[in-house]
Amino acid sequence: MKNFSEQEEEKYVRERMDELVRSCPRNLDEQSTRLIYKAFEVAYQAHKGIRRKSGEPYILHPIEVARIVSEEIGLGSKGISAALLHDVVEDTEYTVEDMKNLFGEKIASIVDGLTKLSDILDKNKSQQVENFRKLLLSMVEDIRVILIKLADRLHNMRTLDSMAENKRLKIAAETLYFYAPLAHRLGLYAIKTELEDLSLKYEHPKIYNDLYEKVKKNETAHLHLIDQISQPLAQKLTEQGYNFDIKGRPKSIFSIWTKMQKKNIPFEEVYDMLAIRIVFKPQPGIPEKAQCWAIYSLVTDIYKPKPDRLRDWVSTPKVNGYEALHVTVMGPQGKWVEVQIRSERMDEIAERGFASHWKYKGQQDGESELDNWLKRIREILENPENDSLEFLDDFKLNLFSSEMMIFTPKGDAKVMPVGATALDFAFEIHSNIGYKCIGAKVNYKLVPLSHELKSGDQVEIITSEKQTPKYDWLNFVTTAKAKTKIKEIFKKERKGVITKGEHMLETELNKTKLTTNARILKKILEHHHIGTKDELYYRIGTETITLENLNKILSSKSSNKWVKYWRLSFGFNESNKKTDDIPQETEKPKLSHMVLTDESDPERYTIATCCNPIPGDDVVGYMDDQNKMILHSRKCPNALKLMSSEGQRIVSAQWESHKILSYLAIINITGIDQIGVVSKITKIISEDQNVNMRSLNFESHDGIFEGIIYLYIHNTEDLNNIIRNIQKIKGIYNVTRQERMKNS
Repeated sequence: MKNFSEQEEEKYVRERMDELVRSCPRNLDEQSTRLIYKAFEVAYQAHKGIRRKSGEPYILHPIEVARIVSEEIGLGSKGISAALLHDVVEDTEYTVEDMKNLFGEKIASIVDGLTKLSDILDKNKSQQVENFRKLLLSMVEDIRVILIKLADRLHNMRTLDSMAENKRLKIAAETLYFYAPLAHRLGLYAIKTELEDLSLKYEHPKIYNDLYEKVKKNETAHLHLIDQISQPLAQKLTEQGYNFDIKGRPKSIFSIWTKMQKKNIPFEEVYDMLAIRIVFKPQPGIPEKAQCWAIYSLVTDIYKPKPDRLRDWVSTPKVNGYEALHVTVMGPQGKWVEVQIRSERMDEIAERGFASHWKYKGQQDGESELDNWLKRIREILENPENDSLEFLDDFKLNLFSSEMMIFTPKGDAKVMPVGATALDFAFEIHSNIGYKCIGAKVNYKLVPLSHELKSGDQVEIITSEKQTPKYDWLNFVTTAKAKTKIKEIFKKERKGVITKGEHMLETELNKTKLTTNARILKKILEHHHIGTKDELYYRIGTETITLENLNKILSSKSSNKWVKYWRLSFGFNESNKKTDDIPQETEKPKLSHMVLTDESDPERYTIATCCNPIPGDDVVGYMDDQNKMILHSRKCPNALKLMSSEGQRIVSAQWESHKILSYLAIINITGIDQIGVVSKITKIISEDQNVNMRSLNFESHDGIFEGIIYLYIHNTEDLNNIIRNIQKIKGIYNVTRQERMKNS
């Protein structure tokens, strides 16, 4: 498009707009078509002359978002118009009031919900999280806000190549942490899958490309196998008079990678990599559920099912309305294959999620749980925590992907997340029941509040008027509702303790004629490794921290060496420098990329203990409140959370091969217990000049041994070499790196 003249570019843009209108799946009347073209003209003029990072006219982005909203989600003319206008208020001179005057209250409200906050009044809050909060508030009022935002995010992910790497990391992590689970919750499986795959592509490009090549390499064999499996099924279904369609598809790259990570297995051992979908047109007069089970019977007559892999979402649909029968069967060539059975209605809801429910509203009972979910989101938003990250965690709990059915004594079913406890269930019924809960009977047996429930449990909550909420309940409740209600009770009490702690610190400082200021607070926070002053005051108020050695803490010297190093080595913006040579406390180096080598000053970064990355790993840097760089593995859940909520502090990092410094790595080994196996393993390690062993531990039971070895190594290349050499020993079954040091 760079060589287009202005007239050619306008012609191209208008052609794309005409394609959008033609592709609308709904039959648009003249009034709806006029509304869409009016929205386009306003957006086109507003964005005129503005280009995306890729160089193409900005207007092509809203057109593409509107196309996704129309074709892939199925919204009508107001949704398409709002999609065309979604960036107008945020990026141009137009206001929400202008939108209201031009397009009415509803479209203006949707556009307002899609507009990011321009200013953050509270500097302690994350701008990313506050934008999420605003988005969710708008979503509760009109679900189209989040559907358009998902379309916007999908197009941004499809065109992410033109962004700088640190921005790509932030956007990809945010997508995986927040938007993909949200798409899943709303039943938009196609969008959820693409968002996950694209996030993996930009967060772990090597892993993605490797898996993509492997999937591509196996594609012909997979298609042949799908054809082999489908033919007998098609013949049987035709004989029984079904009108149907059979499609085959491999697992998504992200789901393959997730399974490899979860089960610690190589690509070749992911057994259910193929899925076949049977979509049938229901026969009149017979319930869809009965027809699903009849087709299931035909499938299992031909192929033997795996007993523990039947998933019945026809009898009890997922919270997002998803309905289907899933069964894993043994196909030809000894390959496990998943077969999904859906009606046409079920398939449309599975592909388009929430938007499709309106089409079938009144015919089915599938929307009530979605309404309940939105109600729970509203409750969280009405009780926002001061800590933005805590709010994000609580909201994330509502995006659980696995649900279970729990029954009351009267037989009423409640949908709960897997891992929920008896106390979670008490709060699910009513907050007052949660506050007074002292125990529960699960399947008529007495259990404590912390008892983890299982799908199908029947639960009776036991209460007492003498019971009062306990702060340590937060250690074992898992649902956002329970956490929010418990925190709410203790919020007032905590504020009192914080005020008390602040007064205690001031009193102690006054003894030496000092007053509280940023420099003093920073020293105390650093000494105690605490992130916020409220947490410091709370610990002082509860006497978890004493002030006996306060003078010693304040008299200790702090070095500016690290900050100066960044100023010299990474081009700190001198034009923004104060007259004083020492940076102000609020100043933060604006870095976008860092390269680490053997010569790098080890004082300028620390390695995160939650994931323990080593040279050769894909890493990312995070600038903490004290301007210190913390290196995380990109796979680390904590890194994902930080990139999703504190993206402005993220620095893309590259670790060049190290040959001098050593780093701690852990490997786990399993195999057949036989004489001399341990000495063979230690011999291989001792002969490797690049590896030193810190400790090892082996346990044997029933002829199988398990071992864990702590090694000091230079980089992942040396680690992979040692793993390959150990794997060559006869009787060794599996050798894997343990990437996470501890639960975090």
